[in-house]
Amino acid sequence: MPFGNDNIRGGPWKRQEPPDIEAAIQNMKRFFTGRGFSGLLIAGLVVAGLLLLSCFYSIQAGEVGVVQRFGRFVRIATPGLNFKLPAGIEKVTRVREQYVYTEEFGIRTIMPGERTQYAPERQFLDESLMLTGDLNCAVVPWIVQYRISDPYKYLFRVNKVQLTLRDLSEAIMRQVVGDRSINEVITERLEIAVEAKRLLQEALNDADTGITVVNLELKKTTVPEPVQPSFNEVNQAMQEKEKMIYQAREAYNKVIPEALGEAERAVKDAEGYALERINRASGDANRFMALWQEYSKAKDVTRRRLYLEAMGEVLPKLGTKYIIDADQRSLLPLLNLTQPQGGKKE
Repeated sequence: MPFGNDNIRGGPWKRQEPPDIEAAIQNMKRFFTGRGFSGLLIAGLVVAGLLLLSCFYSIQAGEVGVVQRFGRFVRIATPGLNFKLPAGIEKVTRVREQYVYTEEFGIRTIMPGERTQYAPERQFLDESLMLTGDLNCAVVPWIVQYRISDPYKYLFRVNKVQLTLRDLSEAIMRQVVGDRSINEVITERLEIAVEAKRLLQEALNDADTGITVVNLELKKTTVPEPVQPSFNEVNQAMQEKEKMIYQAREAYNKVIPEALGEAERAVKDAEGYALERINRASGDANRFMALWQEYSKAKDVTRRRLYLEAMGEVLPKLGTKYIIDADQRSLLPLLNLTQPQGGKKE
């Protein structure tokens, strides 16, 4: 498919075919034959008529006419009926400004419609095969839709403007893809398309192409067929990895809060136990201090009371008791005061 400005089927402008002057002259000659008109007069009338007809032209809605005088740009004609100088002096090139043109990279549309049919992608791998930032190969097909915003720049500032558009689009897309990993290229198509559109518009403006990018869309990105099985295995392994990480995080989120709760509970129990012991020790200390203060006021009475209280607690636990005088020479039967009356004597 040629990309030059001179031979584009359905291109941005329509070529104005010159009238077939020779055929018109022959027709006029046959018409005036036998009517007494000379051949020179006939030829003059024919040429004058054709020149007069070439002075009027119409521009359809959605397009403009670029008028050139002896090959030099002079003005832009608006839609409607317009007048220009005869053919050979001024020429009109029609440019469709409102029409959205599409350039395809890595794919070709065979039959558009609800179920668009495309040519096999392997025929255009030289356009879509790229190297990613992590040194993997990726097949990245995309389309660029654009309008002609400045007919003058589009026609006269750049030679072979469509070829320039394609070259710039390929260079920028390879730059954007080369800054990303293979996974980002496959999963972040929208982000790549937005950045590529911005960079492409900047490059087109710098080149004075007169083109405005309407849309840049990435089609399904994948890897070349020879490495597809290995790539699928890598993806499966990565999915297993993500699954295990998710399960580990789930277990972590379940066990760690429970352990933290147990630890906090143990700390609270310890703090409560410590507070209880401190309070008990403080109470005991206060009690002993109170006893000491009372003891210091009447030491003999307090000592005797403490002694009697201690003996009152200890003696009942000793069982049978024998009291012997150190000066006693022989043992005498004693009255068992601890045996209940009427009971068996020991």
